Amino acid sequence: MKRREFITKMGAGALAAGTGVTALGAAQAAGKRFRWKMVTTWPPNFPIFQDGVKRFAKEVRRMTRGALTIQVFAGGELIPPLQSFEAVSQGTVEVGHGAAYYWAGKIPAAQFFTAVPFGLNAQGMNAWLYSGGGLELWREIYAPHKLVPFPMGNTGVQMGGWFRKKIETVNDLKGIKMRIPGLGGKVIAKAGVNPVLLPASEIYTALERGTIDATEWVGPYHDLRLGLYRAAKYYYYPGWHEPGPTLEMIISKEAWEALPRELQLVVENAARASNLWMLSEFEARNLEALRTLKEKYHVQVIEFPGAVLAELKQLTARTLQEEASKDATFKKVYEEYQQFQRSHDAWNKISESAYARAARDR
Repeated sequence: MKRREFITKMGAGALAAGTGVTALGAAQAAGKRFRWKMVTTWPPNFPIFQDGVKRFAKEVRRMTRGALTIQVFAGGELIPPLQSFEAVSQGTVEVGHGAAYYWAGKIPAAQFFTAVPFGLNAQGMNAWLYSGGGLELWREIYAPHKLVPFPMGNTGVQMGGWFRKKIETVNDLKGIKMRIPGLGGKVIAKAGVNPVLLPASEIYTALERGTIDATEWVGPYHDLRLGLYRAAKYYYYPGWHEPGPTLEMIISKEAWEALPRELQLVVENAARASNLWMLSEFEARNLEALRTLKEKYHVQVIEFPGAVLAELKQLTARTLQEEASKDATFKKVYEEYQQFQRSHDAWNKISESAYARAARDR
């Protein structure tokens, strides 16, 4: 009987550890409950991005049974959309969600942790961040800003963007204004484009009024939601500029270190789950949305000409080298990213890419 009782208790303990009860017990034993505010760069009720953040907060509350509660505010509800970095860094709020390349003006190397033109796809980014040293590097460069970053979301390969005129040669890019952030914006600027950074809530209006001539956003599912097909009729692919853009969650270092380790583990694992959920949602929903754009709204979906992509690839190499020459941290991250990408590409040639060719050729 005693042996049976011992096994029963051990089983219950293991189950508790897997459901967050251990975290709850640790927090309650100390008599502490934590209340955080989380701001995002996304509009209210924005599919997948804002939904994913709310889902994350709900799961953290459920797994900790209220020991950690996170109140989520969309962009503009508490602070302007593109000021979340400062708000978390200064301790005004505990958590933020957005994309690291929005802070390129403060940390040029941060752009590597969202997307690099002709760089790693979503699978490669996850491999680099979780298993290739990328996350440790990310946290190192955010440390002076008193921030702890986490991967939390990915769109997969994006579309190339919406244009009000056809792009048949590189010369057709000259002189246009395009909403495009990050390294992609720096690259395309060398082709004569004037890159503009706008939050999601302002993109449609700017394109519709002609304030900008083109925009990239995400992919069919989100672009349909924004109604971009009403303002531009040429929809280009592939998203050379963002082949696997990672979204970020940033936590105030002070708030993070105040959490018991058990609650930190809940947050870490909930962020991983949200990272997978967001990518899976995009993969599942994009094709249906693309069909709607083509069949209902008669959008012209066009592949970028090979010569245009080849030129943009050359401009990417030049841009990365120039940026590395200006900033030591950028150079350090670039070298480590490049080393991992070479390894990933070599494996990909005989794995994912080889399979894709084989499946296509059947």
